[in-house]
Amino acid sequence: MGKSGGTRPIIIKRRKKAAHAHHGGSWKVAYADFVTAMMAFFMVMWILGMDENTRKSIEGYFANPTGYKKGYGTGQSPVAIGTTPVQMKEDKIRIIIRGAEQAAFRNAAARIQQGLEGKRELLGSARFEVSITDQGLRVELIEGAEEDKFFMSGSAQVKSAARLGLTLIAHELAGLRSRVVVEGHTDAAPYGASTSYTNWELSADRANAARRVLEEAGLGAGRISEVRGYADTHLRRPETPMAAENRRISLLLPFSQIAPPVPQAPGDSDRTGSVGKPR
Repeated sequence: MGKSGGTRPIIIKRRKKAAHAHHGGSWKVAYADFVTAMMAFFMVMWILGMDENTRKSIEGYFANPTGYKKGYGTGQSPVAIGTTPVQMKEDKIRIIIRGAEQAAFRNAAARIQQGLEGKRELLGSARFEVSITDQGLRVELIEGAEEDKFFMSGSAQVKSAARLGLTLIAHELAGLRSRVVVEGHTDAAPYGASTSYTNWELSADRANAARRVLEEAGLGAGRISEVRGYADTHLRRPETPMAAENRRISLLLPFSQIAPPVPQAPGDSDRTGSVGKPR
């Protein structure tokens, strides 16, 4: 009771609970960043567990996705599901092999060129040409003037310039693992009146003579996979069938078949150089 004898009124205060502040969608962004980071982390750990070739394949794809996707018939990304990653790995391995072969061939071509140049006094004006084509590394012994012949006229007897050149070439090719194809070529002049021995036999005999010199110089017999005689069917100068340049011995180190061919325009080649008289 109050002093006046009356009763004190009872006042009831009701407090409203404050509602939680509105946080918007910022937490979603943070969560998405966290999930992305975790996914990237596990992808990095997964890739680190792969072999080196596969890691390089993935790196190459992300560096040039368009270039990689051209090689897939499915049109899918090389990192998609299905068999595409396997195809990506195989294609990448082929690209790596082709690149390694090209580098080895360029180095060998430079060494051959340097070795032949160093023996210029002994080789005289004999002509050798080294190039890298869409087939592989090709070294050609090309006849020029009459005194530059690599073989006795109408014979498979090897002359000194050809023997020296083939020996130098064999020493450089011995360090490679690629197989070697030896080709013989003649001009279009008929060999003689006899039909029992023609330019076919002559070109094959000269190729075999070159093979023997290569093997004697240290090129293992197992390295030479083919000996071909083309007669005058692959003329170097078809517009002049009788030209001396059509008479030649060609050594071909082909690219491995596992590697994809490199398309080139007709006549286009990575020509390293030639030793001898210019055309």
